[in-house]
Amino acid sequence: MKHFPSHLAVALLAGFLALPAFAAESIAQVNGVAIPSAMAEAMLAEQRAQGATENDQLKNAVREELIRREVLSQEAGKKGLDKKADVQAQMDMARQAILIRAYLQEYVRANPISDADLKKEYEGIKGRMGDKEYKPRHVLVETETEAKAIIARLQNGTPFEEVAKESRDPGSKERGGELGWSNPGMYVKPFSDAMVKLQKGKYTATPVKSDFGYHVIQLDDIRDVQAPPFDEVKPQLQQRLQQQKVERHVLELREKAKVE
Repeated sequence: MKHFPSHLAVALLAGFLALPAFAAESIAQVNGVAIPSAMAEAMLAEQRAQGATENDQLKNAVREELIRREVLSQEAGKKGLDKKADVQAQMDMARQAILIRAYLQEYVRANPISDADLKKEYEGIKGRMGDKEYKPRHVLVETETEAKAIIARLQNGTPFEEVAKESRDPGSKERGGELGWSNPGMYVKPFSDAMVKLQKGKYTATPVKSDFGYHVIQLDDIRDVQAPPFDEVKPQLQQRLQQQKVERHVLELREKAKVE
């Protein structure tokens, strides 16, 4: 029932690497085939991005790994595996993925998120959060008649935890209908509108209709909420807005593409 942000661009952004300029010399030769130092630099950059400390031990391990890869690659070539259609397709896809990563990395670098945009997003989130958090519980049923029957049982003293067992919401029915702490913006509007009007410990006297069905809502508690400082959440906001910008860019390119 809660709303969740889209994460379509997360996969496109994952794995961005800041690769340095590469020298032309080789780090080794395997059966007469040179291994460019560019490959070693790329692998080292990946290790640094994962938190590894660059030292002689790491450099030697990278060199040995590339030598082993070259040995295996040459053996695969001798068997003609690089000529197989399925292997060629996978090689093409790997090359395509590298090009896509490089393109999106360049796009992100050329289109940074401004502090003004970050602050606007921060203020917007604060506005949607409000200054209160609510701890509701609910029973969700299919018809208004069922909801009215639930309310009648509550009025006759049946505990909310008992009627919640009949809820159509599998995520809360085994917890007595509890939904946990959240702000009104996390719920669909009919639900949140009814919830914020309730006093602590009270339940809705009439069924609340939403796209999910009919709710009977009880408000267990309410508390003040303080938004985290801007500087604390700035990195997450930056990543979120950058993901959204990349996603929009990809969709724009897709719409412009001539597909036959």
